[in-house]
Amino acid sequence: MLHKTRGVVFRFTKYGETSIIVSIFTELFGLQSYIVNSVRSKSAKNKIALFQPLTLLDLVVYHRENADILRIKEVKCLYAYQTIHQDIRKSAIAMFLNEFVNKAVKDQSHAEEICEFLIRSLISLDEISSPENFHLIFLLKLSRYLGFGPQTNEEVLGVWLLNNEEEDILEKLLIAEYDTPITMNYASRKNLLEALLRFYETHIDNFGEIKSVQVLKEMFN
Repeated sequence: MLHKTRGVVFRFTKYGETSIIVSIFTELFGLQSYIVNSVRSKSAKNKIALFQPLTLLDLVVYHRENADILRIKEVKCLYAYQTIHQDIRKSAIAMFLNEFVNKAVKDQSHAEEICEFLIRSLISLDEISSPENFHLIFLLKLSRYLGFGPQTNEEVLGVWLLNNEEEDILEKLLIAEYDTPITMNYASRKNLLEALLRFYETHIDNFGEIKSVQVLKEMFN
C-alpha cells in the first residue's frame, strides 16, 4: 500500500553493484529500510545525493507490516541545505548528530513527533549563525522525545559533578532554544557534552562510543 511521508536519512549501505539499502526515519512508520536500485550506476544522474545522511525527504513509499526491506515509489528533497556543507563547524556538528541519532533513535513510538523534531532541528542548524552550542541543546531536546527528558541539573548529572559556572550554564541549556546566546569556553563545552553523553548512556542500552566527539572537540577548541 502506498503512503506519503516525510523522512530523515540516517545511513545507507551499498548493495550489489549499483543498489543501496537506505535507513530512513519516517514520520509515519519510524525507522524503515528501503532498497533503491541502480542509484549508483553511471546513468543515475547523482540520485545518490538524495540518500546522504541527514537529507530531508518527501517520499511516497510502499509499506507492509513486518517487512524487513521495502521500496520507495517517489522521492524528492524536502529542504536543500544552504550552509551545513559549506560551514565546517556545522559540518562537524552534522557528522556528530548523524552518528548520535543512529545510536539513540530506535523507538518506533511517537514517530511523527520525533521526525518533526529532527526536521525542524536540522533546518535550524542550517539557518542559525552561531552553532557552537547547537549539539548540546539538541541532545537535551531529543531526550524529551525519547521519554527521559530532564527537568533539573541533578537528573542530568546523577552522581557526577560540574563546577558552579558549568552548572549555571546547564540550567540555561535546559530551557534554551537553538538561537539562545549562551557564553561558555571550550573546557565547559567539552565537560557539558561529556555529561550529556553519560546521561544518555544511563538511559539507552549498549549506547557505545560516539567516535565523532573528537572532531567536535577539535573544531571548537
